[in-house]
Amino acid sequence: MQSLNYLTLDRDVRQVRAEDVQALAARISGGVVTPADAAYDEARKIWNAQVDRRPALIARCMNGADVQAALAFARTHRMLVSVRGGGHHIAGNAVGEGALVVDMSAMRGVEVDADRRTARVQPGALLGDFDRAAQAHGLATPLGINSTTGVAGLTLGGGFGWLTRRHGLTIDNLIGATVVTPDGEVRTASARSEPDLFWAIRGGGGNFGVVTSFDFQLHPVGPEVYAGLVVYPFDQARQVLKAWRDFTADAPDELSVWAVLRKAPPLPFLPESSHGKEVVVFALMHCGSVDAGQRAAAPVLEFGNALGSHLGPTPYAGFQTAFDPLLAPGARNYWKSHNFSRLDDAALDLMLAAAGSLPGPECEIFIAQLGGAMGRIAAADTPFVGRDARYIMNVHGRWSAPADDAKVRDWARRTFTQLAPHATGNGYVNFLSEDEGERVAASYGRNHARLQQIKQRFDPENMLRLNINIEPAAAPGGKGVS
Repeated sequence: MQSLNYLTLDRDVRQVRAEDVQALAARISGGVVTPADAAYDEARKIWNAQVDRRPALIARCMNGADVQAALAFARTHRMLVSVRGGGHHIAGNAVGEGALVVDMSAMRGVEVDADRRTARVQPGALLGDFDRAAQAHGLATPLGINSTTGVAGLTLGGGFGWLTRRHGLTIDNLIGATVVTPDGEVRTASARSEPDLFWAIRGGGGNFGVVTSFDFQLHPVGPEVYAGLVVYPFDQARQVLKAWRDFTADAPDELSVWAVLRKAPPLPFLPESSHGKEVVVFALMHCGSVDAGQRAAAPVLEFGNALGSHLGPTPYAGFQTAFDPLLAPGARNYWKSHNFSRLDDAALDLMLAAAGSLPGPECEIFIAQLGGAMGRIAAADTPFVGRDARYIMNVHGRWSAPADDAKVRDWARRTFTQLAPHATGNGYVNFLSEDEGERVAASYGRNHARLQQIKQRFDPENMLRLNINIEPAAAPGGKGVS
């Protein structure tokens, strides 16, 4: 094993001795991976293929003690640190150039206590791991919509999905966590223990420590729900989107209906002539009884003359995987996102214009319907301030060829800029790309100052900065750490 170059917190290039790396490897249950190892290129891959970073060292952690050892090594050498759970965030912060990666992707355990309706989840678990374990008992908690998303990153940034209107955000169902803070201490965070830390991790991202286990409240869901798709031709787009907007104003909390503007995939219930053509897709799920879901969702079929529909009783865990083929790892991705408290006609027209000029067959604009239980929690109760958002739009650029980078990014940025006057001004941190650092403070609003104070307490040197970063509050008479 050779000495390794790495980047310090000061962005200096230094070397760590081979014998020090070997000593660390002996303390990490899964060992370490260096650039000289055959496993290196695979170990540094993440969901977004546009991110191609070369870390100095990857520590394959299998438990909390491994995480402590990795952070201690980073402190000793003042190494940049990145933290990997599922590795799914659009910005690719799980892997830092020249950094030590605290890689917890192998820690995928999920323990369900069906009597208490709780689950303890390790930080490498994916949504599919959690859903399968909880659904074995007819239980679930609000998560995202892609089974390969990491539970840890989703939770730390807020987390929303099909159950959010009925049961709140993912963070609203987090009841405790075990956190290794940058000083190496293991802390239990809950409403009664380390309440400031607990408040901060419910939406403040991975800025305050490395979470090695999450405790969630579960709810009876399924195992079958009423769910599926209704697809309309693009020449009816304005009509059906206005009908959807009006319908969602009074929809029951159990029902979520999302709108997707994209080119039609080759779905078997659609006429072949529509494949590859622009369409409006309404994806919906009702988390109550199947009969109630069918009644509640019936108006979606009457927005216009549908090209086709596929609705019916569906296993909840199965529907959570329905969009996996459209979000598979290995593609290049770039997102721009806005929150909306309302969607006026002008905003819909701008979305339609952007959807009429998609730069590639995998690009799309989706608008998630929110509100309900999520909006009945005060903005100050968690760092997540977008409680007034009734809709979140994601301009999802997705493509394969590097030659298309500029074309897709320009389309996403242009759409974002055009829609900004109609949006709330804050954002959803799980959708922020790597070039949106200026949006962080606005995304936390009045909660940003408190987050900075808590950051100063638990991570005054900003050791955990390769994330949607919150800088520590400036010490009296001093400056914040950048």
